[in-house]
Amino acid sequence: YAFKMKGYAKMETKANKLVVLGAGWLGHTLCLQAKQAGWQVQGTHRSDEHTEDFQRQFVLNDGQLIHQIDLHDAYWVCAIPPRSRHSESNYPETLSAALTLSKQLSAKGFILCSSTGVYDQEPGVYTESSEISCTNERQIKLYDSEEKVLEQGAKVLRLAGLLGPNREPGRFVAGKELNSSSQQVVNMVHQQDVINAIFAVIENFNSGQNIYNVVNPSHPTKANYYAQKCAEHGGEMPTFTRNESAERKVLGSAIEALGFSYQHGI
Repeated sequence: YAFKMKGYAKMETKANKLVVLGAGWLGHTLCLQAKQAGWQVQGTHRSDEHTEDFQRQFVLNDGQLIHQIDLHDAYWVCAIPPRSRHSESNYPETLSAALTLSKQLSAKGFILCSSTGVYDQEPGVYTESSEISCTNERQIKLYDSEEKVLEQGAKVLRLAGLLGPNREPGRFVAGKELNSSSQQVVNMVHQQDVINAIFAVIENFNSGQNIYNVVNPSHPTKANYYAQKCAEHGGEMPTFTRNESAERKVLGSAIEALGFSYQHGI
């Protein structure tokens, strides 16, 4: 019995640990899968009411951090959406508070879920080393957040448009007018590929690049993509404000060097 206990204690200290900031649509699923794989997990939301044992509060109120995170030596993943469209969002301050707390709790590594929205909107092919002009508010906000975490030795994942369970592109755009060209190509990625990419970066945290795009290699035009999606769901096809050829393609192949591969269609 004593021997068994000793072995168990040893296993416990070896167990992988994960803190997920913003356990929403993406983060919650990440928490569940990490738990299933035997990780110790804490996933945060703004409320102090919890429906899952791994949920913890993490919220910045008037500059004061209220939190219940106490996992030491964990990997941290920030999956809080930047919400740049809301001027009252205190995302930059929340991110700074998270970085400080992660240091205090001896985090093994920090991964920021950023967005391919950081790249320019001009047609072209974009890779992790592309120049970023920071010409609009959303770009500036994303870029500044990335710089903030990179200075602390973190990794950045620039995620394409997300789809997956309960997030179906056909339903999202049905009948809407989209302010883009019908010939623009899509940059999308499935939730499960993003989660697999996060685990791949954690497993190779001390090697590889500091920034990775996570984008499915398939880039159909918006017209073709949404025609297919709306047909699948019986939705009305969206309309587009223009039709000129305008390929803005973000490449997500660099992360495959970590042994990761895209396995879920868009």
